[in-house]
Amino acid sequence: MRHFGHLGPEVRQRLFHQEPCDFTADSPARLLSAALGATLYSPATRPRLAEDVVKQAGRGVVSMVLCLEDSIDDADVEHGEENLVRQFTELAEDPGAEIPLLFVRVRFPEQIPDLVRRLGPAVRLLSGFVLPKFTGERGMPFLEALEAAEAASGRRLFAMPVLESPELLYRESRVETLEGIFRAVDKYRDRVLALRLGVTDFCSSYGLRRAPDMTAYDVQVVASVIADVVNMLGRADGTGFTVTGPVWEYFRVQERMFKPQLRQSPFLEVQAVELRERLIAHAMDGLLREISLDHANGLLGKTCIHPSHVLPVHALSVVSHEEFSDAADILRPERCGGGVLRSAYTNKMNEVKPHRAWAERTLLRAEVFGVAREDVGFVELLAAAVPD
Repeated sequence: MRHFGHLGPEVRQRLFHQEPCDFTADSPARLLSAALGATLYSPATRPRLAEDVVKQAGRGVVSMVLCLEDSIDDADVEHGEENLVRQFTELAEDPGAEIPLLFVRVRFPEQIPDLVRRLGPAVRLLSGFVLPKFTGERGMPFLEALEAAEAASGRRLFAMPVLESPELLYRESRVETLEGIFRAVDKYRDRVLALRLGVTDFCSSYGLRRAPDMTAYDVQVVASVIADVVNMLGRADGTGFTVTGPVWEYFRVQERMFKPQLRQSPFLEVQAVELRERLIAHAMDGLLREISLDHANGLLGKTCIHPSHVLPVHALSVVSHEEFSDAADILRPERCGGGVLRSAYTNKMNEVKPHRAWAERTLLRAEVFGVAREDVGFVELLAAAVPD
């Protein structure tokens, strides 16, 4: 699989200075954690789940979570498990089907070995499990169950803990909770692909819900948690993990209070005014702003609940030619001693040692999402990726 693989070769050649790389479910964890992109959630109870998975893969989705937790009723868990096993078996019987990275969000640790056993040979399509309400104490039984299931099946299985508990939100218990989470995920570092932020649960603790004109970063009680999670769990010194962005809840807005957040001029320049109007009508301007803020705050990838969110997330994850040029200059072997240099774009200072970690992360993102051509901006990428 590859990002933007659903586009024709001539379109990719027109858009990319460096095209996204190919990867598989067996690729190195470091590559996969960066390649998750927009992870699309779907209830495990959907009757045509296998068909949905194949359809979304054909539209550019590279990672999906099939959910047995909050997205389904408590009374439907048993049915969801049965449907999940049946749909995985159906997918496994079609060797030509294009399958994204598939994860299952469970409720209880005991579900992990049970589902792996019931999946049988179809477990080869499973990349891992999403672990809800994760803290150091509650998370360890999930990680231990994952380790046992991996040993029993012979299949590499990853964990993606969801950070969404009230203990993490409340100031008086936050640091202790983060320290416990770090101890747990550090012990199982090789199996933790990414940490996911459950912002909807954070908001629910205070009876809040952000409007489509607002981002998660405008809700200060939530923004403070994101900052502390990145501070303690997302460091670039080798101890950190990939932290993914929060879910965007909206896919159509009937009425707006504030002005749209997309400038007109970039769309006028490439004759994409209709695209701008369509993005605004579907609340995508708020989503695009939040993705930009995710990147600025050290997050990569995003939880998505609607297929229309996937391609905008991927389009804004492409590395610009300017970013690529700066990162490549900073990481040149002859620069290893440090120093300061002027950007090739002659518009900024690149300081080799302080900017090195940024450059390394940028080149990893460039590997999986590609590098845009010098004259290609986010509007052109959106116009090519988002269907009419």
